[in-house]
Amino acid sequence: AILIGSGTREQSALDIAREMTKDNGLLNNLAVTKNIRELAKTKGLGQAKAATIIAALELGRRVAYAEPLDRYSITTPEEGVALLMPRLRYETKEHFLVVMLNSKNKVLQIEQISEGSLNSSVVHPREVFTPAVLHHAAAILAAHNHPSGDPTPSKEDKALTETLAQAGKYMGIPVLDHLIIGDAAYYSFKEHSYL
Repeated sequence: AILIGSGTREQSALDIAREMTKDNGLLNNLAVTKNIRELAKTKGLGQAKAATIIAALELGRRVAYAEPLDRYSITTPEEGVALLMPRLRYETKEHFLVVMLNSKNKVLQIEQISEGSLNSSVVHPREVFTPAVLHHAAAILAAHNHPSGDPTPSKEDKALTETLAQAGKYMGIPVLDHLIIGDAAYYSFKEHSYL
C-alpha cells in the first residue's frame, strides 16, 4: 500500500495491495513480474506505480542475494540451495549457473553460463569450466532452474551432468553437485547418487 500510494474511487491503496497479495491472487505472479505494462493492467495501478513496485521487487531480489560470497561454504546440497534459491526460484526462463569453490568449499564466484527458454538452455562444458579455470576453482557446483517449478531432471539434464562430471575429472576440477531449482523445491544429483 505504501508503494501504491493512493487508490481509486472504488478501492483504497490498501484494498489494491490486499488484492495483489492475497492467496490465489497476484502474489506468485508478482514475484516473477518484470514487465511494467503487464503489471499496470492491474485495476488501480498505472505505469508509474507499476514501475515503483517492480523496482522495489528487484531491489528486494538484489538485497536477498547481496551477502559477500566468501561467507558461503557449500558442503551439502541444502547449503547450495540456500544460496541459489532466491536467485533462481522465480525466473521465467532457464538459467544455468556455475558456482566456483576454493579448496575449503568457500564460494569464489558465481557466473551465469547461459539463459535459455521456458524449458531449456544450451550448455557446453567449455563454457562451464572456462570461468572455473580463470578463477582458480578447486571444484564447482552446477545449477539451473526449471521455470515450471518442478525440479525433476530431464534426460538432457542427466546427460549434461554426466558430461560435466567426466570433464571435471579430466580437468581436476570436480563437480560437487548439480542442483535443479524449482518453486520451493530442488533436485540434487549428488543426493540421488548420480555424482
